[in-house]
Amino acid sequence: MRRVMNPPNPFESQHRDFLEPAPQVQVQMFEDGTRDILSRNESPDLPFRWSLNPYRGCFHACAYCYARPTHEYWGFGAGTDFESKIIVKREAATLLRRTFEQPSWKGELILFSGNTDCYQPLEASLELTRACLEVCAEYRNPVGIITKGLLVLRDVDLLCRLQQQASVHVYFSIPFSDDEVARKVEPHAPSSRKRFEAMATLAQAGIPTGISLSPIIPGLNDEDIPDLLARAKQAGAVEAMGTLLRLSGSVEPVFMERMAEAFPDRIAKITSRIRDVRGGAISKGAFFERHRGAGPYWTMIEQLFEVSRRKAGLSVQRDETVPTTFRRPGIEQTILF
Repeated sequence: MRRVMNPPNPFESQHRDFLEPAPQVQVQMFEDGTRDILSRNESPDLPFRWSLNPYRGCFHACAYCYARPTHEYWGFGAGTDFESKIIVKREAATLLRRTFEQPSWKGELILFSGNTDCYQPLEASLELTRACLEVCAEYRNPVGIITKGLLVLRDVDLLCRLQQQASVHVYFSIPFSDDEVARKVEPHAPSSRKRFEAMATLAQAGIPTGISLSPIIPGLNDEDIPDLLARAKQAGAVEAMGTLLRLSGSVEPVFMERMAEAFPDRIAKITSRIRDVRGGAISKGAFFERHRGAGPYWTMIEQLFEVSRRKAGLSVQRDETVPTTFRRPGIEQTILF
């Protein structure tokens, strides 16, 4: 990994809708020399096996981001370093093409991104996600996307192509109904309103969309569930999912410090509710326990989600049979001869 001097300004782009003044922390960009672009998921409680992350770290600066501790592997911190020292994988598309050409690759679903947002601001100038989607479209490989970024609208042409020739689903992460609250927790992400507008645009283009209410933060956004699901349906979403807040490792001090500053009158309630659904703990890391809680209050949240989902007419996220559309370009011509 090496630092890149004088990187392109991520805000000088027609694709970036910058809503707030620039942050005080200067963004720095580093290059990752990795030779493997796909991450294999071995967790039995996640519905995907392969994910692709063109970026490490995320400018959106969400206080709750479970990926923060991964920045520590690179000698950085999980706080402001995570959102200001962004590591990029310039060879992502080349590495993906190399993977697709290997006989062992059979065309499984690839999730963009399992870790940090593939449509964060640097994507406007670097276009690493777009380049990878172009490779997926060329090879007709099924794709799933989860994002907060509006820049996904730039790639509607590729998404339509993938939908026609393979498979694509786009989930928008929208855990807050109130934009003022969202700005305090997700300071550099687009507003919830704009994310719903982007969802509607993709749905109108024929792209299957869904909403992720993750993370559900007891005492802060659990009451937003009915409104969020209703607005998602109105915007054309077909599926919905939601998971409980995870505060593993260094995520906990970052989250707690920022929430205490943003919501001094509510932090005691938030902390109490989190412990309530975690059996007295702040977080649990065991499979099948880390994404959901327990106890009466969590049961109430689950029931609220389920009733609201059915009322809105949304399906639950499910493990789908991935279509066998994958093919290597030129294989048809080879068969003819």
